[in-house]
Amino acid sequence: MSQTVKRAAAAFARLLGLESAARSEWHRWQRRRQPPPVPYSSETSKCRARLAPYCTGCGVDVGCGGDPILPQALRVDLPQPYARYSDLPVQLGGDASQLRWFADDQLDFVFSSHVLEDFADTRTVLREWLRVLRPGGRLVLYCPDEQVYRAHCAATGQPYNQHHVHADFSLAFVKRALDGLGPLRILYEAALVEIYSWELVVEKTAPPPS
Repeated sequence: MSQTVKRAAAAFARLLGLESAARSEWHRWQRRRQPPPVPYSSETSKCRARLAPYCTGCGVDVGCGGDPILPQALRVDLPQPYARYSDLPVQLGGDASQLRWFADDQLDFVFSSHVLEDFADTRTVLREWLRVLRPGGRLVLYCPDEQVYRAHCAATGQPYNQHHVHADFSLAFVKRALDGLGPLRILYEAALVEIYSWELVVEKTAPPPS
């Protein structure tokens, strides 16, 4: 709309005593022209290209927030997730530390992004996630390095996630927690990616014959 047309419209509105209403309508029209706000991207979106290839077969995404690592991954989350990145509903709702829907040795993969750090008993949660994996199945983790994450939040003003439990949560922390949880083989690890996160892929191997 040109300045001449805008001035003529404003003069006409004043003549009719409609200047305030016209101004409100102008602002509403301007807001409608603005592009919609860009939603926050999920943490999973940052690692999908690297970690999705490890998630083959039948498996779950624990704490997916509506953005599963793969479309076919079963979505496990709280009945009311505290993070939601799409309208996809929760399929299996409950505490992610208890995958009660599955018997032992059932799944090809368990993927989880930025969830494990919320649990006080890391070792017990890992034992449960490994329990449901078949021999050859993969535990695929993408999590924050807590100290790097805190520094990043302080430097950038990014809101800090108050659900985090451990001040020393890191790749090394989780590898220590995995020690002794069964025959495992590390397929891939990266200590620091995407500014403040780390990645780990562990294969559950078959126990040696007795």
